Amino acid sequence: MKWDWSAVSEFMPHFWDGLLVTLQALALGSLISFSLGLVWALLMRTPTRWVRWPVGVVTEFVRNTPLLVQLFFLFYVLPEWGLTFSALTTGVVAIGLHYSTYTMQVYRAGIEAVPVGQWEAATALSLPARRTWFAVILPQALRRVVPPLGNYVISMLKDTPILMSITVLEMLGQARLFSQQHFQFTEPVTVIGVAFIVISYLASLLLRTLERRLVR
Repeated sequence: MKWDWSAVSEFMPHFWDGLLVTLQALALGSLISFSLGLVWALLMRTPTRWVRWPVGVVTEFVRNTPLLVQLFFLFYVLPEWGLTFSALTTGVVAIGLHYSTYTMQVYRAGIEAVPVGQWEAATALSLPARRTWFAVILPQALRRVVPPLGNYVISMLKDTPILMSITVLEMLGQARLFSQQHFQFTEPVTVIGVAFIVISYLASLLLRTLERRLVR
């Protein structure tokens, strides 16, 4: 099969549109997963059992059900209850919620890795709980969790094509639509594959740089 550069040229405007949607979903999904994951982790450390138990049940349920099922539930079931969101918003929320249950475990590990002496020192200085968390514990924990959180960013990137199932035209969705309209699959799908490799590589470089800076 001969490579058709004209097909690539014709596909590129669609590719940029899909890339923008992919990056939006990745950025907003990461923001939700990182923020909500930290909230889950802090709630799981509360001494109140009636707080820990529901959080544990919810996070276990989300973590142990497929992302596609959650995506379909939010997009097709919630509207029957009067809750309707755009396809992209639904996809961002689904990805963020799903991965927050994994980042929660990362945060928990980072917090537990903080030496006990740091907690004891904060207690000896009579620091308020809020200052203990935000001035002593979390700054040290966050340095430890950057590498695994970075891995989840790349995982979220690779899961963005699943949004195509609810009509979001991210990169692969654009490639599929173009291929069906022009009966040319090789060029657009290859371009998308290369794009995922490049974005993943650049993200890994950025995360390594951030990790080195935090270690200093």
